[in-house]
Amino acid sequence: MENLGSLAVLLAFCLAVYAIIGSVAGRLKRNPFLILSAERAVYAVWFLVTVASGVLVYALVTSDFRYAYVAQYSNRAMSDAYKFSAWWGGQEGSLLLWSWILATYAAVAVFTNRRKLRDVMPYATAILMATQTLFLVLNAFVASPFKMLAEAGAITAVPDGNGLNPLLQYPMMRIHPPMLYLGYVGMVVPFAFAMGSLITRQKGDAWIHTTRRWSLVTWLFQGVGVLLGASWAYAALGWGGYWAWDPVENASLLPWLSSTAFLHSVMMQEKKGMMKVWNAVLVSSSFFLCIFGTMLTRSGMVSSVHAFAQSPIGKYFTVFLVIGIAGVVYLILDRLEYLKSEAQLESVVSRESSFLFNNLILLASCFAVLWGTLFPIISEAMSGEKISLDPAWFNRLMIPIGLFLLFLTGVGPLFAWRRTSTESLRRNFMWPGLAACVLVIALIAAGMRDFYPLISFGFCLFVALTVIAEFYKGSSAIAAKNQMNFARAVVELTHRNTRRYGGYLVHMGIVLMFIGWTGAAFNKDLTAEVAVGQPFKIGSYEMKVKKISEGDNENYTWQAAEIDVWRNGQFVGTLEPKREFYKAQRQPIGRVDIRRRLNEDLYLNFAQTQDDKAVIQAYVFPLVCWIWIGGVVLVFGTLIALVPSKIKLQYARTEVVGITKKYVPVEQ
Repeated sequence: MENLGSLAVLLAFCLAVYAIIGSVAGRLKRNPFLILSAERAVYAVWFLVTVASGVLVYALVTSDFRYAYVAQYSNRAMSDAYKFSAWWGGQEGSLLLWSWILATYAAVAVFTNRRKLRDVMPYATAILMATQTLFLVLNAFVASPFKMLAEAGAITAVPDGNGLNPLLQYPMMRIHPPMLYLGYVGMVVPFAFAMGSLITRQKGDAWIHTTRRWSLVTWLFQGVGVLLGASWAYAALGWGGYWAWDPVENASLLPWLSSTAFLHSVMMQEKKGMMKVWNAVLVSSSFFLCIFGTMLTRSGMVSSVHAFAQSPIGKYFTVFLVIGIAGVVYLILDRLEYLKSEAQLESVVSRESSFLFNNLILLASCFAVLWGTLFPIISEAMSGEKISLDPAWFNRLMIPIGLFLLFLTGVGPLFAWRRTSTESLRRNFMWPGLAACVLVIALIAAGMRDFYPLISFGFCLFVALTVIAEFYKGSSAIAAKNQMNFARAVVELTHRNTRRYGGYLVHMGIVLMFIGWTGAAFNKDLTAEVAVGQPFKIGSYEMKVKKISEGDNENYTWQAAEIDVWRNGQFVGTLEPKREFYKAQRQPIGRVDIRRRLNEDLYLNFAQTQDDKAVIQAYVFPLVCWIWIGGVVLVFGTLIALVPSKIKLQYARTEVVGITKKYVPVEQ
């Protein structure tokens, strides 16, 4: 049993290499049987990596402490749920999870396209398996999770393990890493098809139609993974924030920004035959940023609470990135003839230009975050001194960029294709613009003077009203024409064009998140050293430590402070932040308690006891709840966009004298 996992990974590595060779050779020699055997090798790789993953999970759940990985990241006191999540709690296990998700994606992609894109599929398969080979090399030869403990040349076991890092023993961490990996790994599929299309000199955009849902699902997983990570940082780390521009946080954000640009850009290629070079660059950038983020987390390049320990795997990622980027640059430059736009930008005030500006701003933000993340490494290489950029640097740069993106979120979808008339601008934007101005004036009259929050709230109202107006106009017309109530008309409208109106809901989710982010400008914090029964205040809240209790279980000892809370003199409840001391790791950790409301969160952290007094860190976070609500709306909108529209656009080909083809949209 102890050798089964290692053997499965080694066999999977051999079959992945065969799949690369068989796919390329079969395509070059026009041998369909060789191509088919390579595709079956992909299924075999999935089966073998699944076996290896099953062996590791079984060892974790059954506490088989002969495995070094199990001894390092599990112990008997942990629940089965945390024993299972220890699969991705360490370097070796998380890389195996990466391999398993990739093998699953590859098998599904090959199976669903087994009768489509037959010229492209062999090369797409080869690229999928080349990426798989990188991780199987790490699983088999560099960071194997199947190493055994040995003493005097014989396999042995320890009585109990060290256990999972206490910071990871939190419900959110059961789903945050897998969700992020689903996003990271998924970008390989659209990348593989895009490169396969370039290699075979395809002039059409068949690869985009094939991978559109892949790209959207991957983007959704990435976004949800980032939000879950922010929620974990907020509720588990005890410092009172949800984002600190930490290098590993940035590594998860980078591919999401570039893939957001890609999702907008592909619409231009589908509608107008434009931005083909952009799309090739963006899909490649998104994929390589996923690989880069994986390397950043695991190589020891940066210091982070999220990162794994230093390891030698960085050089393997570096070689893969150098070869891959060089190959992509060559392909794009060599195939520029096949990437020519079929239309030209006719006006600055048009939907085409808004997509272009959107891409430029998203790439600018991506570059800024990348530069700030790598600056300590660059400064150390140039001057010998490692200089880190603080969150204030990122905020000064990213806040104006984010506000401009928010503005484009509102105006872009309402611009007309080709050229937008002055009358259209007035009709679409006059009332939302006036409402935004009125809100800003009202906030100034109420005493708000901070420039960025004023602009942010104004833009949020502007964008929200433009989205609501689009739903209202379409639904009113349907309700009047079909004699149905307005709510049913909204559903009918959305179902007719799920991609468009799902996108509007995604934009609304972004607006709600901006409201939550803007609230951070008004945060309050207090650190108080108080005895039992002694009151303390922050903002409109008055609190009093009722008692301090203690307890013990197999995993940790704990202290809890019961704190009664009054708001404006009215009792609103009791919060109970804790301090836990994990026995196996000998590590203390705080568990905060939060009173969540739509207008603000009261956030309490029990920092320590000192001289029979409790040290309490108290924070008031206005509007932060809207970040999580916005995330739910974003997910809902994306899921709607994935549903096929009730009215589909078909392309009816008509031969026209002097013109090769003309495509006319027809309602089905």
